[in-house]
Amino acid sequence: MSAFVVVLTTGILALAGLTLDGGLALAAKVKANGQAESAARAGAQAIDLAVYRSSNRLQLVPAEAVANAQSYLAAVGTSGTVTVTGNTVTVTVTASQPTQLLGLVGIGALSVHGTASAHPQRGVAAIEP
Repeated sequence: MSAFVVVLTTGILALAGLTLDGGLALAAKVKANGQAESAARAGAQAIDLAVYRSSNRLQLVPAEAVANAQSYLAAVGTSGTVTVTGNTVTVTVTASQPTQLLGLVGIGALSVHGTASAHPQRGVAAIEP
């Protein structure tokens, strides 16, 4: 009888750990996605004003876009990778979420990733061509 209780208790703790730590990991993923989205938008604001004024065409300054996105990530206390391809800024944030109950079965942390892309747009109420 006592072996059955030990196995059952371990199983219940593992399921509780999956529920609690899974929820915490999901919340951390939502936070990482939000940080990546905001950093990508910050990077997409690095418009080459000389090109825009002369040809009315939106074009990014890649080095400035990367710097803006990295600056945003540093301001919120995280780090990530920033790439600029054409007029698209892509940011990937990776975070580690410590576990509460899964640490009892040897899982100390869960890794979460957030990725987002942004590109410059014209218009306030609607996107203009």
